[in-house]
Amino acid sequence: MVFLTLSYCVRNRGPDRYWKVQELLKHARHFRGRKNRCYTLAVRAVRRAFVYATKARKLKKRNMRTLWITRIAAGAREHGMKYPVLMHNLTKSSVNLNRRVLSEIAITEPRTFAALTKLAKARREEGFRAALGDGKEPAGVFSRVMWTH
Repeated sequence: MVFLTLSYCVRNRGPDRYWKVQELLKHARHFRGRKNRCYTLAVRAVRRAFVYATKARKLKKRNMRTLWITRIAAGAREHGMKYPVLMHNLTKSSVNLNRRVLSEIAITEPRTFAALTKLAKARREEGFRAALGDGKEPAGVFSRVMWTH
């Protein structure tokens, strides 16, 4: 037998494969049936499990965000507001709390959440008053109201 490189003749390949198989079977131990014992079946099962795990990491993020939004919406409805209105007015009020923190506050600290909704309501009313106008126009601005008088 002719070896083209020195490493082939020096190194024995036996134990390496054993540890590779054991590493894979370690991931398959909790599977049912022959998938936890037979290497060829375990390879397919472990690969599929890892694919599902990869997809599930994205799904978990999506599910958690949905849960936070549901909790915030429930807390907002208790105080007579809708979720989008609450979030919009909190953002306009420069309250930089993310959804996870807001949902925790809604559950564990109801008084703090009530204060936040009160702040959002005040900001909303302020916006309504600005949109309706108080009848006074700023100096130098002409509108139809001024022309009719």
